[in-house]
Amino acid sequence: MDKIYIENLEFRAYHGVFPEEKKLGQKFIVSLELELDTREAALSNNLEKTLHYGLISERVQSIVLEKSYDLLESLAEKIAETLLLEYPLLQGVKVRVDKPQAPIPLPFRTVAVEIYRSWHKVYLSLGSNLGEKTANLERAIQEISSLKHTSLCKKSSFLETEPFGYVEQDFFVNACIEVKTLLTAKELLASCLAIEEKMGRKRVRKWGPRNIDIDILFYDKEIYDEEDLVIPHPWIEERMFVLEPLCEIAPNYIHPILKKTIFMLKRGIEHETTV
Repeated sequence: MDKIYIENLEFRAYHGVFPEEKKLGQKFIVSLELELDTREAALSNNLEKTLHYGLISERVQSIVLEKSYDLLESLAEKIAETLLLEYPLLQGVKVRVDKPQAPIPLPFRTVAVEIYRSWHKVYLSLGSNLGEKTANLERAIQEISSLKHTSLCKKSSFLETEPFGYVEQDFFVNACIEVKTLLTAKELLASCLAIEEKMGRKRVRKWGPRNIDIDILFYDKEIYDEEDLVIPHPWIEERMFVLEPLCEIAPNYIHPILKKTIFMLKRGIEHETTV
């Protein structure tokens, strides 16, 4: 990814925990590392195809001056979030905030906070086999699209599928979606669980009937193996009800562990069933 650097923007502002800091103010220094694809701008020599670093600098100034924050962490987070939301070309941003006049009773050069934030590509699987199944999926997709800093990019068709695991139940309607989000994987998981609860899901039996089921399949190329979060979602390669709709929207996506495309995984199941 290409980068644009804006280094050492200086401001006098009023951030800090102590009352004197909020009253008297002090110097703050902000540096940015902006990630984007600059090739189209370079080939066309067109400013509209890239980021205007003058305007971005002025936007950072307005953020630094418009509100007093206790923590440098909060100020850096606000700068990163604002830039990612307001500049569509921006894919990721590193923000460093220095506080060289911090109230520390020892010789020092500076104290600083540096964070990196970016958009994340996420694939989710949805299923329902209770009530108005299609309507349940539509509502869940709308709820996901309405999450903070999250937008729907792609949606598969809705497919009727046979139940998996516990088979003595009604057929499912399944779908997959691609979203773009600033939420972390854990934040997104918590949001999906909250949507399920809001829609009235009851967890009575493993693989049993449910009015809505939302699973995170992939989160960028990241791998999580924690008690409450496993990504990629387990057993994707065994579940045609996941692979078929996912193959509609991301056939060439490569499973970060299995190192095979979704199309290849789907073909693998199809081959097994015909042998």
